[in-house]
Amino acid sequence: MIDISDSAMQLLLLLVVAGPLVGAAAALLPAPPGLRGRSPDQAVLRHGVTVTGLVLLAALALALGFDRERSAVMQATTDVSWIPALGVRLHFGIDGISLPLLVLTALLTFLCALYAYFNPPAGPSAKGLVALVLVLESGTLATFAVLDLLLFFLAFEMVLIPMYFLVARWGGEGRGPAAWKFVLYTLLGSVVMLLGLLLVGVRSGTFDMMALATDNAPALTTSVQVTAVLAVGIGLAVKTPMWPLHSWLPDAHTAAPTVGSVLLAGVMLKMGTYGFVRILVPVAPDGMRVLAPYLAAFAVAGIVYGSLACLALARRGAGGDIKRLIAYSSVGHMGFVLLGIASMTPTGINGALFANIAHGLVTGLLFFLVGSLKDRTGTTDLDALAGGSGAALYGRTPRLGGLFAFAAVASLGLPGLAGFWGEMLALFGAFDPGDGIGRPAFLVFTAIGAFGTLLTAAYLLVVVRRLCMGPAPAPTAPVDGASEAPLVGAPTAAAAAPKAYAPAGTLPARTAIDPQTKAPTAGEPAGGRLSGIPDVRPYELATWTPLVVLTVVAGLWPALLLGLTDPAVQQLFTGGTS
Repeated sequence: MIDISDSAMQLLLLLVVAGPLVGAAAALLPAPPGLRGRSPDQAVLRHGVTVTGLVLLAALALALGFDRERSAVMQATTDVSWIPALGVRLHFGIDGISLPLLVLTALLTFLCALYAYFNPPAGPSAKGLVALVLVLESGTLATFAVLDLLLFFLAFEMVLIPMYFLVARWGGEGRGPAAWKFVLYTLLGSVVMLLGLLLVGVRSGTFDMMALATDNAPALTTSVQVTAVLAVGIGLAVKTPMWPLHSWLPDAHTAAPTVGSVLLAGVMLKMGTYGFVRILVPVAPDGMRVLAPYLAAFAVAGIVYGSLACLALARRGAGGDIKRLIAYSSVGHMGFVLLGIASMTPTGINGALFANIAHGLVTGLLFFLVGSLKDRTGTTDLDALAGGSGAALYGRTPRLGGLFAFAAVASLGLPGLAGFWGEMLALFGAFDPGDGIGRPAFLVFTAIGAFGTLLTAAYLLVVVRRLCMGPAPAPTAPVDGASEAPLVGAPTAAAAAPKAYAPAGTLPARTAIDPQTKAPTAGEPAGGRLSGIPDVRPYELATWTPLVVLTVVAGLWPALLLGLTDPAVQQLFTGGTS
């Protein structure tokens, strides 16, 4: 859209990839006296906002300088020899497939840094938090920008340690086992993936993705391609995650802090599906066609399983955790992405890439909203939040309730919002799969996937009904100029004392709702945990508004994204020829 020289584009891409690493190192240094603000923690959190903001600006500049007419061609490329003995090169570049994911990662990381500045999660020093988030951002951005198989593997694994510590040190209940489960699953998958990448590189004589994609790996026989797809695919499927390799995800999301959940769902899960499209589809097309029906079967199993798990968690009296429910919903949504990839058609893969972006926007917003609810109430238990007859977010906090309902209907794929197009195109691709893939089986998979959309709508509407709807809040007596529900059984002196809301994350602990009667216990507000809580705060509105706007824009103007991805996807199937 604007004319930027090739050298400037190269520098911008290198800044996007390496900038967060430099910022992470700087975050560990003492803040200069004039920049400390009220405290060293505030200074380092402000540093995180500054660095991620600069990276976002560089990513937007890349997007503005990107030639949309040549989106199938790698742009802003850098190719320098790194380890000559192994033929490994520092090869970077972006095309219409990787650019949207690059911008999404930069945006979500900046929003997480902004949110953490105003509402830092409880845990060790802020220096560690900011440094880990920046290292994670660098690894994710590098994954989407590298064009060498071994460099891809290094970037792919670079995010493992930061996310482990984010969960283990800043997480909630059960954080230790959840963090270890995440590490073990990912490491085991990565070992198998590395073997597959080495197999491709050794047999073809190069680790360069562009050379492999251009020639469609002529040196790789069908049996080698099938082996490579199995090995590399297992590692990618763990990170996606694909059923039945998904069981680390609900635990990690439930225990992770808000920023960890947003980054895990919004960007890290995309690394696995991106690997399928960037590596396996062009490098091992014959192997993908052989294994496509099995990949599609696992995909639709994940769609149905994730939806049924969400329905079970949303049921009254089940004690379902909302964060856990959204994590299981991600298993279903990523199932649609895998189904589109398994179709081996431009339509299906375009749908998968669109669904990737939509899931990052919508699920990131959902985790932000649920995190804000937990900050206000101290719980993410749906029964505790809903109480006996519904929490009535619409009546108590109308803006928060409206945003949650918006994110829910976007997640279920309402036409006109981002969630609709990706899943629809993935189903269209599965309805008419690529050459050499049996259509009868894919017709069955399409029908199961379509049924999964109904299950998705069912559980999300149940959650909205329970959390947002219900009777209007009971009349309350003014306390210090504000309205707040009286405390059941609270001492008279405490009830008469002036009330003031504590900052987010510092609310006093509340007594759990009685599991049998769902009535508030002594010391619990009569209206439930959501009685008297504040509505959307200004910094929350600033954090969430970009996600809302982009969800609407992508839903109303899908050509904005599909116009980028489609030429690059078409080229995946032509062996790099125009």
